[in-house]
Amino acid sequence: MNIILFDDKNIRPNLLPLTFTRPVAEIRVGILTIAEKWQKFTGQPVSYLTQPYLQKKYSCNAELTANIYINGAVCPNADLLKSLKKLKPGKALFKNNVLLAFHGNEQVFETLADFYNFSNAVPKTFEEEVTIIQEVWEIFTRNGQQIKADFNLITKGRQSCPVTDPHTVVYAPENIFLEEGVKLRSVVLNAESGPIYLGKNCEVQEGAVIRGAFALGEGSMLNMGARMRGDITIGPFCKVGGEISNSVIFGNSNKSHDGFLGNSVLGEWVNLGADTNTSNMKNNYADVKLWNYAKGGMKNTGLQFCGTIMGDHTKCGINTMLNTGTVTGVSANVFGAGYPRNFIPSFTWGGAPGMETYQLPKFFESAARALERRQRVLDEVEKSILSNVYEQTKEYRTWEKA
Repeated sequence: MNIILFDDKNIRPNLLPLTFTRPVAEIRVGILTIAEKWQKFTGQPVSYLTQPYLQKKYSCNAELTANIYINGAVCPNADLLKSLKKLKPGKALFKNNVLLAFHGNEQVFETLADFYNFSNAVPKTFEEEVTIIQEVWEIFTRNGQQIKADFNLITKGRQSCPVTDPHTVVYAPENIFLEEGVKLRSVVLNAESGPIYLGKNCEVQEGAVIRGAFALGEGSMLNMGARMRGDITIGPFCKVGGEISNSVIFGNSNKSHDGFLGNSVLGEWVNLGADTNTSNMKNNYADVKLWNYAKGGMKNTGLQFCGTIMGDHTKCGINTMLNTGTVTGVSANVFGAGYPRNFIPSFTWGGAPGMETYQLPKFFESAARALERRQRVLDEVEKSILSNVYEQTKEYRTWEKA
């Protein structure tokens, strides 16, 4: 089967600002992105049916036969894969009114709009359990569960590289897996409460303490004295330190210094300045509300613990204080004394004392430098995506209307 991961029109708006710059299936939850999970599960490449402005970067490779369109918010499991293999052409699989998959066979959809205009699908109900990431906070609330699932998927039938450092302390070694090139020095690895996965060529420096479930991506670095409190994913090529709890960092991002990050999600190319701290619980212990783009206002998460959701390319200055339930858009630059508002629009420059627009030429100059540090280029495709996001998010920069 040829797998095409589509953006669910009802789910994607709830996953903004993270889905401004990527298809839903490129969200990282657990060790892998959802797209990578499908690739691992099926042993086949996947492609995307996403927003028109993202489609050039994330292509759709439809074939003339056996096109299976799968909801990009759905994490695969053995029961679902078994049902998909039995799904007949023209039939659609649903779970609680959520479209999980459609066997399009020879049907090729050029756009998401075309896909949602099909009306000849025969519905079928999926009775088993399945994880669907439908809200931004579910990325961290489901993360521990997904680390365990991905750990089993990635390590099955494989042998971990050994822990050779005599000063590293290991608890529950059967739940620890080191890829080739991992460097450890005087570290505590406690996998009694969940697996610990250390990716290829990553480094954990002296004095770091890690409690599972935990995943550190390829080429990433955990700095001296870091405290990782569990259910944490650090994506590839990140630099991380300080104290983190139940959070996901997608990749190519830095939180190198002291400061607390809890119950939060950071996109790519994010940088948190020294001693940036997130509040993840209100003083009155009430449920946390988050800005929701689909609603156009605050939405109750039903959670007592919820920190920050931060879009790609956003930066925070030193000593930044982020209030409970803060959402920052794409390409914001947050700094200054005091608590900034708990919804910071994309392309914002400033903080509590005042905000203005982070103009595109100035942002492109800064972003290009950030990418160059990691031998990457801010090409025209990326610029086009970010320019589109800039236009989409104008309505939220209310000061521009004054």
